Amino acid sequence: MAIDEDVLRTLKPEPLSAIARRVRDGDILLCSGNDPFSRLIGWATRSPWTHVALAYRWAPLHRIMVFESVQRLGVRTVTLERFISQSSTGQKPYPGKIILARHEDYAGASGDAAMRRLADFAVDRFGDPFAPIEILKIAARIAFGRTGRVTPKFLQPQNEFICSEYAARCYEAIGVEIPWDQRGFIAPADFANDPKTKALAQFQTR
Repeated sequence: MAIDEDVLRTLKPEPLSAIARRVRDGDILLCSGNDPFSRLIGWATRSPWTHVALAYRWAPLHRIMVFESVQRLGVRTVTLERFISQSSTGQKPYPGKIILARHEDYAGASGDAAMRRLADFAVDRFGDPFAPIEILKIAARIAFGRTGRVTPKFLQPQNEFICSEYAARCYEAIGVEIPWDQRGFIAPADFANDPKTKALAQFQTR
């Protein structure tokens, strides 16, 4: 089932300690934020969903990590504990709400081989900072998304990603496709609108 914005009100926020055991590799972290860049994404997509990331367990260190792409920094990983406690720019507490969700096809693709393919793709893109021209390309894709026009090929992502483009590429590595209209950019809202995505819990941000 798709995720309606009503879950932001109907799902009771729970502490990380109550949710952690339910988190699986590849689960979706769907955010509704109100920091400036989040508001830009919301404006472009006319949706409350402004950021998306993926969870991944780092078993040797007993940590749940988050794979994400953020403005200024590019692709990176942080602990889930940090992810729910502050924004990518360090604003505390996190300025918004965060939903744990799961995609039906990803659950079906689970297994060591699939997890490895997703992790390989995600990790290989860590630490690639955005150059100014890449930021401009991202801004242009957001603008095309607002107008509903098809993004020209030269503006399409190469190694620079909006959060949802990065998450979608990670899923593509294991054969899971997130449907979208092919205009502008694939957005956090496209993850929420996928009928195969289900909301599981809401994190208590702090």
